[in-house]
Order: sequence, then C-alpha cells, then structure tokens
Amino acid sequence: MPVARRLRTIGLLLPALAGLALLAGIVGFRISEGMGLAALQETGHHRLDLYAESLEREIDKYAYFPATLGLERDVLDLVSGRAPLAWGLNRYLERLNERAGTLSIYVLNRQGLVVAASNWNRPDSFIGEDLSYRPYFVEAAAGRQGRFFGVGTTRGEAGYYLSSPLAEDGAIVGVAVVKVSLEQLEQSWSTVEAPVLVSDENGVVILASVPSWKFTTLRPMDEPTRRHFDQTLQYNARPLPPLGLTPLDRIAEDAELVRLPRPAEGQLEETVFPVSGGFLAQTAPLHGTGWTMTVLSPVDQVTGMAWTRAALAAVGSAFLGILLLMWVQRRRHLHDLERKVEERTRNLRAAQDELVHAGKLAVIGQLSAGLAHELNQPLAALRTLSGNSVKFLQRGNLDAVQGNLERIANLVDAMGALTSQLKSFARKSSGAPRPVAVRRPVDNALFLLDQRLRRSGVAVQLDVPEEVVALCDPNRLEQVLVNLVANGLDALAGRKDGRLAITARTEDGRVRIQVADNGPGLPADVLPRLFEPFFTTKEAAKEGSREGGGGLGLGLAISAGIVRDFGGALTGANVADGGAIFTIDLPAADLPTDPTAIQAGDFACPTLPPPP
Repeated sequence: MPVARRLRTIGLLLPALAGLALLAGIVGFRISEGMGLAALQETGHHRLDLYAESLEREIDKYAYFPATLGLERDVLDLVSGRAPLAWGLNRYLERLNERAGTLSIYVLNRQGLVVAASNWNRPDSFIGEDLSYRPYFVEAAAGRQGRFFGVGTTRGEAGYYLSSPLAEDGAIVGVAVVKVSLEQLEQSWSTVEAPVLVSDENGVVILASVPSWKFTTLRPMDEPTRRHFDQTLQYNARPLPPLGLTPLDRIAEDAELVRLPRPAEGQLEETVFPVSGGFLAQTAPLHGTGWTMTVLSPVDQVTGMAWTRAALAAVGSAFLGILLLMWVQRRRHLHDLERKVEERTRNLRAAQDELVHAGKLAVIGQLSAGLAHELNQPLAALRTLSGNSVKFLQRGNLDAVQGNLERIANLVDAMGALTSQLKSFARKSSGAPRPVAVRRPVDNALFLLDQRLRRSGVAVQLDVPEEVVALCDPNRLEQVLVNLVANGLDALAGRKDGRLAITARTEDGRVRIQVADNGPGLPADVLPRLFEPFFTTKEAAKEGSREGGGGLGLGLAISAGIVRDFGGALTGANVADGGAIFTIDLPAADLPTDPTAIQAGDFACPTLPPPP
C-alpha cells in the first residue's frame, strides 16, 4: 500500500479511535461510579445502624427514670395535694439529677403545674410553671410514655424530654419528666468520616455532627407551620432556616445524591465537606420515635476514582484501537506481500517449467545425431525394400513382395515407437505428482540414450522391480534419469570396461533410485557446488563432465529442483571402490488397483520392436 494512501486511511480512522476512546471513557466512568456508589451505599447502611444504635443506647439509659419516680410515696403525696411542701423531694431530685447527669428532673401535677424540680434553688427554676401545653405532658396525662425534643423556654437549652404518668389507685395524678442532653453524642459524631443528622417529625434537624446544621429544616416551612411552632414554643422561637439540601439523583428508595452549599470560609465544619459538596444521602427511621436519621457520605472519592478509571479505560481503548489498527495494517501489508509472493511464485514456477522444458530440448539436441542415424537406417531399408517389392511384383513373385511388406511394417513400427517416445519426452507436463511405476521412466530413459549406449559400449546393469512405485510425475522423472545416465556416459567416455548400474528399492515409505558408474568419480572441489546453477566443468567434459543441459551447468540444478518439487532430494557422492553414485529419494506410493490405469499405459513398460 502506498505511504500516502496508508496515511490517508489512518487519518480517517483517527476520529473513530477518538470516538471509541470517548465512549469507553463514558462507559468506564458509569460502571466505576455505579460500583463505587454501591459500595458507598453498603457502607452507609452500616453507619446508619451504628449511629441509630448509639442514639437509642444513649436514650435508653434514662428511659426508666420517669417511671421510677412513681414508686416514691413523697412524689405521689405531693402531686395528689396531700403534702403541700416539697423541700425534701426537691433535694432528692437535685441529687438524682447530679448522679444521672441529666439536665433536669421535675414533677407536674394533674393540671400541668411544676410542683417539684431538681433546679428548685436556681433563678431559672421550673417550679410553678404551667407546662400543660407541652406535648410530652399531654402524652403522659393521657396514660402514655412521652418522647419529645424541644428547646427550654426558661434557659433556651435544647434537650430530649422523657415523660411518664404518675398513677395512684388506677388514676393518673401527675406526670414525671426527665430532660437529657444529647450533646455528648453529637460530639462523638463530629469525629466520624461521614456527617450525620437527625430530623424530627417536622423535618427540623435536632441533632447533627455539624453544629451549623442544627435547628435547620430539610424542607421549606410554610407560614402556618411556623406560627404553630411559635405558639407551642417547641423550638423556643428559633428562626429554623433551610439547610439547603438539594436533591440531584435518586439511586434507591432510601438513598439519593444531594448537594449542600459550602459553609462560609473559616468555619470549623468546612473540613467535613468534599471538594464538590456532593453527598450520598441515606435515611432510616428511628424506631419508637417520629425521627429520621440521615447519613451523608461524601462521593468525591468515588467520583475521582471513576474519573481515573474512565481515563484509563479511554487510554486503554485508544491503545487497543491503535494496536488493532496496526494489526489490520500489518495484515493488509502481509496480504499484499503474500499476493506478490504468490504472483512471483507462479512466475518462477512458469519460468522453472520453461527451464525444465528447455532442458529436455537440450537433451534432445544432444541426441539428435544418434536419432538421425537411428532413423536413416530404416529409411534406407524402406527405400530398398519398396524398390525390390516393385520388381518382385512385376515378376509375379508375390511371396517375396509379402515378405518385404512385412519387413517394411516392422521398420515403420520401430520408427513410430522412437518418434512417439521423443514426442512424449519433449511435451510439457503438468508436474502434478501421482503414483508412478519407476521401471517405465527408467526404460524410457535408456531407450532415448540407446544409440549412445551402443556407441560407448557401456554395460548397463538394471535392477528395478516392477512393484517399486513412487509419487512423482513420470515425464519429469524420466528427464532426471536421462540427465543422470547421460552424465554417467560422459564420465565413462573412452573407457572400455565402463559400467552403469541402475537400481530402485522401497525402504521405510521412501523410494531410492540410484545411478552409479565406475568412472573417475567426483572431484573434491566439485562436490560442494554440484547442484549450483551455471556451475559447469565443460572444459573437462571429455574426462568426466557431470552436467547436462548443453554444458550450461543447468542439468543437475534442474534435476535437483524437479526432485525437490516432488518432496524428495537428489544427492551425489563417490563410491568407495571408484566411480560416482547419484541417489534420487522420493515418497513411496501404492500401486493402484484400477486396471484402467495400467491399460492407459501409466505403469506398463513398453515393448519395443527389435532393431532392424
């Protein structure tokens, strides 16, 4: 692919990679944020349980106090009017208040007047006050346990009121009240990681780990409600501003994302706020009261981790996208290379086929003189026999004419076999391997070189069984054998005792065909370069040249390539007692059982007519 085109492709894919990275970042952020919020929500549930348990434990410490006062005879006599003086009872309540650590303990008669109190000797004493409007008195006067959070009208001190009815002979004669402070609990909450607040049934924050949140409202308050609070003095005319809790997204029935306004600079509680002021608000009702506890878990850490993971996901996806792009480009490049290699392989194979065919024609050229002599003799005999047949026919000697015609037919058959063999050798073959009986290519090669064998006087020893079958192309195997036998004849030129041995065996699934001569052997400097193209010893051809192909040094190179294409190998070596040996190693094959293959002549050895 050209560089410009590749760069243009990359330029077009870059926006897609950027979009993929952005999408991966968004998905990574959402998944990470969801997992973080789920973990934070689980932690918030545990915190709610712990805070609620601590509040209930703090209140339960004083829950039994009002009821125990009903066991005191002095208390019952006082509220029933039988004991007009309460000096001893006041001192008792004072000592009890000091030991219990409560804010105050006092007793009201049936009309709601305070008749005894732990703060009897203080200027802000409750004695004589009418508290019949207080909800905790109303509940206790009706025979129920009273629970109420409010701000004292005398000292403006916030506290939790616990009330219990005082009964005598089944009739309610008064009410006992204990006021406790929860500031110590609030101080312990102020050290926790997640802020916590408690709102009453009116939505007013009565307890909070952040001091500025106390006596604020979670929801806007309408004017009728505010006037009602002014009349009951439940919060002692506190302004009750809104906390400013802004809902953002509800993620569960009892959990939602909220935002709070940041406190003014320099306020102590600024340290509890996250950077963005975002919280996960989780609520739970407090049993036995109308209160609701809310835990505000900062989400900045979750959001920061989600952004970090989103960035990693974006970078990772971009990196994977780049790797994928590089892989696609590499695959495309490799595909182009494979296509070029295949194209060049086809060209090289075509060139090799042409070279193999040229090698055949070169061998035929070398044999042309012998072939001409082989054809001239029968042609001369045909001329003579045909002339004699005319004369015998004129004389009426039909028997002599018949004899001449039979000899002419035999000569024509011999010439036809020779030209047919040459035509078969010279034609281009497909090169596709198939089972081949080795004996036929051997016989055909010897037939082509028959004239050279006769002129040289070289004895041929043939040991090739009919059942030796190799997986190859018979035409090309014949060419290899012609080259090897011709090289052997070159090496034996001028020797009167020249011998050629051709053997074939099947061993371990391989067929080994050997062509050996008793010539001078292969020189040591020739052995390493024996199968190199264009390496030739043409000047020494009269003494022992080993190359066919017209002296170009291509005969053995072409032969080695042919054998290699069949999955075999061609090797050359020297024989210990003198001479050279060439070995053709080919895959073995089974002799086919189809009789038509033999009838077609693929495996049958030709029966040649005797020479004239």
